[in-house]
Amino acid sequence: MVERYAREEMKKNWTQYARYKAWLDVEIAVVKAWNKIGLIPDDDCNKIVKNANFDEKRVDEIEAITRHDLIAFTTSVSESLGEESRWFHYGMTSSDTVDTAVALQMRESLKIIIKDVKMLMKSVKRRAKEHKFTLMIGRSHGIHGEPITFGLVLAVWYDELKRHLKNLKETMKVISVGQISGAMGNFAHAPLELEEYACKELGLKPAPASNQVIQRDRYARLATSLALLASTIEKFAVQVRHMQRTEVYEAEEFFAKGQKGSSAMPHKRNPILTENITGLARIIRAYATPAMENVALWHERDISHSSTERFWLPDAFITSDFMLHRMNNVIANLTVMPENMMKNLNLTGGLVFSQRVLLELPKAGVSREDAYKIVQRNAMKVWEEIKQGKPTVNKKGESLYLNHLLSDDELRSKLSEKQIRECFNYDYYTKNVDNIFKRVFKK
Repeated sequence: MVERYAREEMKKNWTQYARYKAWLDVEIAVVKAWNKIGLIPDDDCNKIVKNANFDEKRVDEIEAITRHDLIAFTTSVSESLGEESRWFHYGMTSSDTVDTAVALQMRESLKIIIKDVKMLMKSVKRRAKEHKFTLMIGRSHGIHGEPITFGLVLAVWYDELKRHLKNLKETMKVISVGQISGAMGNFAHAPLELEEYACKELGLKPAPASNQVIQRDRYARLATSLALLASTIEKFAVQVRHMQRTEVYEAEEFFAKGQKGSSAMPHKRNPILTENITGLARIIRAYATPAMENVALWHERDISHSSTERFWLPDAFITSDFMLHRMNNVIANLTVMPENMMKNLNLTGGLVFSQRVLLELPKAGVSREDAYKIVQRNAMKVWEEIKQGKPTVNKKGESLYLNHLLSDDELRSKLSEKQIRECFNYDYYTKNVDNIFKRVFKK
């Protein structure tokens, strides 16, 4: 299902044709390197570069006999050449071709993921600036805390994406390495210069040391980078899902005309996109486990890693690409409801201002412990009245909490009515938003 909707740009990097094409690119780069060193004559090199080709069906036919995919591939390519085929795959082992080719596939795929992250950052930044001062309640433990803005929520998301972008770029360096070091990585049959020339041709760096394979900590770095990114995208999705709950209803996924939410209940508008993202994140994180377990291979190599990589590498990239585009669609088209945010902000009758009152009392000479008692006892009265279903504001439009505070003789002996009322000013909580945005969105 995921692959069905994945973007073609990513999918084409992981087709069977793409796999063989990457192998051919590596083999031709090595032929050119041998020619540069002086082993392969110019004429033979030119013929191989010009004529070397493969036939997917023919590779499959040969593999049915050889039970070895790389040999089937090299045999198919040799059939497209003449006597010069003797130089094809000369001095190489299978993993020289396969692992270096996978580096090419990973590099091109990671470029797409990086581009996707930048796309999402752009959408988050735009919505953050749009809702820079859109007041809403901040929650901890799912319980109302203090006023924040929706723009600040999005600024936190943007800052997190910046870290992922940096990590992905560093991961790109880690996985963009090749090897042409021979069967045991000892360069017995080829000089180091061969690897250097071939990798330069491919835009890769030579692995400083390898055995028969590129070391799988590099792949694990990639898997964990994608898993971390998926966890962050899920974090965004869970927040949207919470905000779309009927009892909250501060934002919701765009609901198109003609869209249906339930086969049984016509009124439903479900957060299906973000629920889907939550599920996909679980899959991507799951791939980190086999990737890390692949680090420990027997001696110079075994092939226990191979079967898992044929599965997790393409799927992790395709799924990540799909998920990032889906999340971008959610953010770019998210329906935000400032009125409901303000309604929820006032839901607890002014209790969100309790810390502001608490911090004023020590300025008036009250101990921290006594100040906490004064503020909390009035807050508890409000909770009890909310339980009883009483209105959170009185006939004058004043919050329950403000009303109780103004009636508290001990508090009034320390703070004037003006000082208490000033504690219920929303502007106090947005005074540093501009400075936070400057720190987050600086170039």
